[in-house]
Amino acid sequence: MRITLITIMALLLLACNNKKRQVGTSNQDMTGMKMDTNEKSSKDSMQKMPGMDNEVYYTCSMHPQIMEPKPGKCPICGMELIETRKNNTTNTDEIKLSDQQVQLASIKTDTIRSGMLGDRVVLTATLNIDQMKSTSISARIMGRIEKLYYKNVGDYVKKGDKLYDLYSEELNNAKQELISALERKNTLDNSIIDFNRLIESAKYKLLLWGLSDAQVEELIKTQKTSPVTTFYSTGSGYITMLELREGDYTMEGSTLIRLADLSTLWAEAQIYSSQLSQIDRNGIAEVQIPDFPGKKITGKIEYVNPEINPDTRINLVRINIPNSGNQLQPGMPAYVFLKNQQHSMLSLPIDAVIRDGKGATVWIQTGKNTFKNRMVEVGMETGERIEIRSGLKEGDVIVINGAYLINSEFIFKKGSNPMGDMKM
Repeated sequence: MRITLITIMALLLLACNNKKRQVGTSNQDMTGMKMDTNEKSSKDSMQKMPGMDNEVYYTCSMHPQIMEPKPGKCPICGMELIETRKNNTTNTDEIKLSDQQVQLASIKTDTIRSGMLGDRVVLTATLNIDQMKSTSISARIMGRIEKLYYKNVGDYVKKGDKLYDLYSEELNNAKQELISALERKNTLDNSIIDFNRLIESAKYKLLLWGLSDAQVEELIKTQKTSPVTTFYSTGSGYITMLELREGDYTMEGSTLIRLADLSTLWAEAQIYSSQLSQIDRNGIAEVQIPDFPGKKITGKIEYVNPEINPDTRINLVRINIPNSGNQLQPGMPAYVFLKNQQHSMLSLPIDAVIRDGKGATVWIQTGKNTFKNRMVEVGMETGERIEIRSGLKEGDVIVINGAYLINSEFIFKKGSNPMGDMKM
């Protein structure tokens, strides 16, 4: 009986101890939960404190790579940093600028409308030599230049003028063959050998090697030869290339002198492929030379390159113009005015359109200080405006000043070209 009472008391004591432990553990858990709640509340309040907005940073308008969490001065130029809000838009072709950036970049917009575009296209051009009136003089036989009669590029050469004296053993042997055939004909005229055929063969060889008919006839008449042979100009013009000097050896087929007749010139202008359909290829063009104010020359379109450069989408138009008095010189800049029919269309200032090898784009305003890049198809141009064939509609608000600055800012912030994978 005594053992039973002791056992019961021990069990009661053990149960009380377990209850105390459970109560202590529960209090500790509640205290931990309360501490975690206080820490979370403290963190939330810290995020909501002024100056702790993670969407705002401060940058320099001149050095946008500077991004600081608080106001101050630019470490590069010392200008005051401006407040900028991070762009969290999901549109990869949009960019949002701050008021300060819009003001500093002088960004201006305008609403696109239909209107009449001018009745002519203005192209920049360069005056070049008329290759149809260019003469190349080549060596027909190997030899050494003994004397040059013209030594300067730009000298004017008339047809029939002496150009150079050449020493050539092979040419001298050919001349001697003709003289020998003539002598043998006179002494052995009754022989079975046809000396007339030998003489004609020797004459033909000398003519092929560049001697004139007069030189060959003189050789037949005098039957005397000299160690050097004089070569004459086969055309007239200004020397544009001179590839020989006295004492040089020439190889057969090498070009020695190039002459250009400057009585007419080519005005070669660059034109975008989208403008080709707007011009009259059989029409008359007006060419103006900035170096001669007020001088207007009328010419005809003679050639349009059938192949378009795939990288630049630029074609070549060639206008043949007269050059009275040789006042104009190759290399001079020029403006070409091509006439076309006036018609209504959507147009923009040329500076609003950004063009590269992939096409043309503009920046449209989609909200306050928010701009989106859009690809367009351009058409004909005048001096200040360009036609928009597709990609925009009347009423769109377009950036007409500062488009290139927005483009640069987009590339800096996004790390890619806005035209990237765009397609019309």
